[in-house]
Amino acid sequence: MGLGVPTRSIPVPPAPVDDTPAEGVISAAQLKAAVHDGGEIALLDVREHGQYGWSHLFYAVPLPYSRLELDIERLVPNKATRVVVYDDGLSTVAARAAARARAIGYRNVLVLDGGVAAWAAAGYELFAGVNVVSKTFGEVVEHELDTPSISAEELQAALARGEDLVVVDGRPVDEYRKMNIPGAICCPNGELVHRIRTIAPDPKTRIVVNCAGRTRSIIGAQTLRDIGVPNPVVALRNGTQGWRLAGFDLEHGSDRLYPEPVDGNDEAADWLVGFAAVNGITFISPEVAGAWLRDVSRTTYLLDVRTPEEYELHHAPGALHAPGGQLIQASDQWLGVRNARVVLTCDTGIRSAVVANWLKRMGWDVAVLEGGRSGWGRIGASGLGHEEAAGRLPALVVLRPAEIAAMQADGGAPVALIDLRPGMTFRKGHVEGARWAIRPRLAAAVADLAADARIVLIAADPRIARCAAIDLAGLGRMVAGLVTADAADWKAAGFSVVATPDEPSEADCIDFLFFVHDRHDGNLEAARRYLAWETGLLAKLDDRERAGFAIIGTDHGVKEGNV
Repeated sequence: MGLGVPTRSIPVPPAPVDDTPAEGVISAAQLKAAVHDGGEIALLDVREHGQYGWSHLFYAVPLPYSRLELDIERLVPNKATRVVVYDDGLSTVAARAAARARAIGYRNVLVLDGGVAAWAAAGYELFAGVNVVSKTFGEVVEHELDTPSISAEELQAALARGEDLVVVDGRPVDEYRKMNIPGAICCPNGELVHRIRTIAPDPKTRIVVNCAGRTRSIIGAQTLRDIGVPNPVVALRNGTQGWRLAGFDLEHGSDRLYPEPVDGNDEAADWLVGFAAVNGITFISPEVAGAWLRDVSRTTYLLDVRTPEEYELHHAPGALHAPGGQLIQASDQWLGVRNARVVLTCDTGIRSAVVANWLKRMGWDVAVLEGGRSGWGRIGASGLGHEEAAGRLPALVVLRPAEIAAMQADGGAPVALIDLRPGMTFRKGHVEGARWAIRPRLAAAVADLAADARIVLIAADPRIARCAAIDLAGLGRMVAGLVTADAADWKAAGFSVVATPDEPSEADCIDFLFFVHDRHDGNLEAARRYLAWETGLLAKLDDRERAGFAIIGTDHGVKEGNV
């Protein structure tokens, strides 16, 4: 599979009679201007994950229609925000998504006229992959700040010589456990500043930061350089993929996790003040943060950047969990509104300040909550959104496989099993006779069913079934209930569970991104293509996209002192 966006997958719509968009839509040229006008805008790609990952707009945030009600209020908490949704330009998914958003209460929703096809026809670039803004930013950082790196061959030779060095894996624990450089310690990038003195107490120890590819290696290494650690610091060029491409083996299932930070770091408070001053980090009081959250004229996110364990134990009211390293790596998973305000919090302010510095360089309007944990109780309640549209989804009866068997034998209307689980999960095993479907394609999936058919939805997440039920109701179809049972429960009730390795087809599996998906599973050619894609991102930017990164052409960093 190639790395570019194939023109055959982007059919160009017929030229319009005039270029004045109809009511409720926005043209490609108007949208291009809007995303660069400095105002708040949520640009939502409502196609499924595989479609989004194959080709999308640079600033687009993925919000698959199959789970729109589950995520939209988290991504776009202010219902007065400008919202633009788009699809491929040939389906009705964007129009349906816009209607659902309006029904939830969003007051300023437009559809991109002609979708990605019209965007490409207007001469604008489309991007493959996911988390593209963050990954492009990593390439910008390396280019602008000359972040030093080491090759896999050089690192392996240094390890073989027994050199004084430590390899730090900047990814989350679950990714680290899947595969890691031999001997590496897991310390997600957002935790590096908090824990590096424990990991490498000797200033002579060389620190090598790695990830699976490039971005987190670069960001992690540059973070340590910016905070002024005395140790020599480098990024592992191309991460675990580069290690495998060099012919070296990885470890699997490792458990060398980040240590607790050093106690009694009296220099931390002074360092924080200096770091914030040099990098222009804004601090705000809990009272100001509360006022921002209640301000309906702006969107404000309150994000806790600590570890999952710390967040679960205690966090500020209304704060969402966004581990600092991942927030930099995948900003579009939390920040759905371009040009919104972002308030970060942690226990001491140190982790928040480091992450805030990166978001600021990415172009975000970001501030750190003063006082850390001590100020959480003074924020007050948020006045924006957060009603959770998922809570207003239609209720469905949860059925057991034995009850389905009884329905099939009762002589009533026919029973149709619709499996809404991911397409690749369906391939591995599903109830014989069930048909696979996904919300955007439900109409086609039920078109040949009897009018009085009793539809039973199969889903791992009941909320996905409840979203689908909205569309089925609109089609006049009766949903008898949903089933979340596993294969063993189905078999116990007398059903056969079968695998269909080619069904749904790759073309139908719109919820799965085939884009070099097996690069971590031994496909070295896929790894090469992925790394070529990543290093090529910077060249694809136009001048306005490039200007969106505040890091370009500026001076950064504190080169003295140690946290």
